[in-house]
Amino acid sequence: PILYSYFRSSCSWRVRIALALKGISYDLVPVNLIKDGGQQFSAEFKALNPMQQVPALKIDGITLSQSLAIINYLEETHPHPRLLPQDPKKRAQVRMIADHIVSGIQPLQNLSVLKQMGEKKMEWAQNCITSGFQALEQILQHTAGRYCVGDEVSMADLCLVPQVANAERFKVDMGPYPTITRINKALLELEAFKISHPSRQPDTPAELRA
Repeated sequence: PILYSYFRSSCSWRVRIALALKGISYDLVPVNLIKDGGQQFSAEFKALNPMQQVPALKIDGITLSQSLAIINYLEETHPHPRLLPQDPKKRAQVRMIADHIVSGIQPLQNLSVLKQMGEKKMEWAQNCITSGFQALEQILQHTAGRYCVGDEVSMADLCLVPQVANAERFKVDMGPYPTITRINKALLELEAFKISHPSRQPDTPAELRA
């Protein structure tokens, strides 16, 4: 497998966690979203992913984009350890939380949106994340065990940790979100989350390395 990734991309991080958890080795091709006006806009990368976004994963003779589509494929082809609970209700909760982050928070504070916001980008990002986290905190109070849904790591957790990292980068006060903070801390102690961390990637700038 070949993963096209950017060290700081939260969408890429989700996929790196899944690959690490499932023990799938891969080659990493960095795509710098800032340099050269954004390497994702090159003709070469556009041919690979017409949406001109990371991540993209070449695997088993196909190329997949969109982090949840990739994670679902990995789940179906490498079912252990599972990232979706067997219980249909818990499975639905996992998907709900993942979608809440992937559709309801992250795109609103994505690089392409922030470019449009000019001087207000920090304030915009903080507002988007804060409103999303207020809802997420309430949801997690009903679903969480050690992790987002019960005591098993799931696809929801793969979305949560990178989004908390975004929140910290945009200086969001995490005080009002004790459940999110507790789960994030527990997940960051797991090896798969450590090795996939933005501070430990081949394309991480020296000043940001762990």
